[in-house]
Amino acid sequence: MPQRPIGRATLLPIAIDRRARPGLQRQVYEQVRDGILAGRVAPGTRLPATRELARDIGVSRNTVVGAFEQLLAEGYVRGAVGSGTYVAELTPDALLNARLPSEAAPPIAAVARRRGLSERGHRIAGIHQPGRLPASGAFVLGPAVDLFPSAEWARLLARVWRRPEPAMMQYGDPAGDPPLRRAIADYLREVRALRCTPDQVIVVAGAQQGIDLAARVLTDVGDAALVEEPGYAGIRGALTAAGARLVPTPVDAEGLDIRYGEAAAPDARLACVAAARQYPLGMTMSLARRLALLHWAERRDAWIIEDDYDSEYRYGGQPVAALQGLDRTGRVIYVGSFSKVMFPSLRLGYLVVPRDLAEPIVRARAVLDAHPSAVTQLALAHFIDDGSFAAHIRRMRRLYAARQAALLAAAKRHWSGLLTVPPSESGMHLLATIDAAASRHIGDREIARRAGALGIMVQPLSAYYEGSAERQGLVLGFAAVAEEQMDQAAQALAAAITG
Repeated sequence: MPQRPIGRATLLPIAIDRRARPGLQRQVYEQVRDGILAGRVAPGTRLPATRELARDIGVSRNTVVGAFEQLLAEGYVRGAVGSGTYVAELTPDALLNARLPSEAAPPIAAVARRRGLSERGHRIAGIHQPGRLPASGAFVLGPAVDLFPSAEWARLLARVWRRPEPAMMQYGDPAGDPPLRRAIADYLREVRALRCTPDQVIVVAGAQQGIDLAARVLTDVGDAALVEEPGYAGIRGALTAAGARLVPTPVDAEGLDIRYGEAAAPDARLACVAAARQYPLGMTMSLARRLALLHWAERRDAWIIEDDYDSEYRYGGQPVAALQGLDRTGRVIYVGSFSKVMFPSLRLGYLVVPRDLAEPIVRARAVLDAHPSAVTQLALAHFIDDGSFAAHIRRMRRLYAARQAALLAAAKRHWSGLLTVPPSESGMHLLATIDAAASRHIGDREIARRAGALGIMVQPLSAYYEGSAERQGLVLGFAAVAEEQMDQAAQALAAAITG
């Protein structure tokens, strides 16, 4: 193949920005590499001498030498710096595997055809997820992360690292760090009325991993699992990933109706519920329904996964006791998470399991994922033990109550005839029902689309149904929205509805 020299003015433009990051050497490396991967510089092309290229682009020769040495080490070029450097003979497969981030990825359907997704893979990929949401703004779902005591958290992380024990640098206990498990058990007994000891607590990387882990241990592939309809997509994804067959079970004003679930799937091995506050509808499961669910699990030799995702935030009276506290036969696996009360990227949650299930679930956790970060666990244990966790919850409870009140006031001013938004005694979101007149000309998904174009994040209720949606509405987060932003955001949402 003929050798083709290149230079800044012909085949390989290199633009140097002395004020930008990364540094000059990295800029040269990345631009030459990207030219090779994009096919602008053909295999076998002879690169210019380092001295010549350095003069052309106005940098030192050492800068270019360093960039070329990195390209040589990574296999993009061959030869030796100083005696002729050539673009390596990259195969088409290598180019495909090294696709640049800026290039458009093929659509999911094309990937599925090319790589042959399993049936379960298709089901998982098809579950609706809201996608990556911004940290704040109207009406994003999630906590007010900008008000988390990050300086205090940084101090605790530094404290853990200041004199780390050698054991902390090794693989940890798959059940979780013992001080954190003790702190979680103490907190749950006091605040959520759970019946548990530290040996029943298993620390996991978020609630979804906990649900997936419990389902893998307690069900076989194809076993029926009852899920709330409508319900949280993350739970459906975790159960589907574990191989469960989902059986959507309607909820009404009292919560999940186990009579329907039992009739639809008499052989169901599992039911997953948010008893304290159903998501997204927001009702609390009645005592009669709780007792009926526990009786079903005992009679059918089945299991209940209780998702307790935001029970800390209750604005009228004490938090409702957990379903697990009523369990006398060891049928409830309680799932909690710190994502809603602290910040989502923490990725720490926990299971509270019946005592006889602790060992097999811990063994399964060790096989699948070992353990979360020991450093983060120790810092969180200190955060709970020194009272910072409880203090943060108290502050946020007052703040969120005020923000809900601001949203309700804005709704009264701007949404008459469009949306009806009842208050809630707990949680971090409200459910808005589309009024009859508005619903005749627009659906919740179209409202969500229009609102998104205006910078307003709302989730359509219909997207939370596994089957056909029986209701439409909008799920509105208020915890991350400042009070002074509510009125303007409410006006923008009204404009999205009316067009």
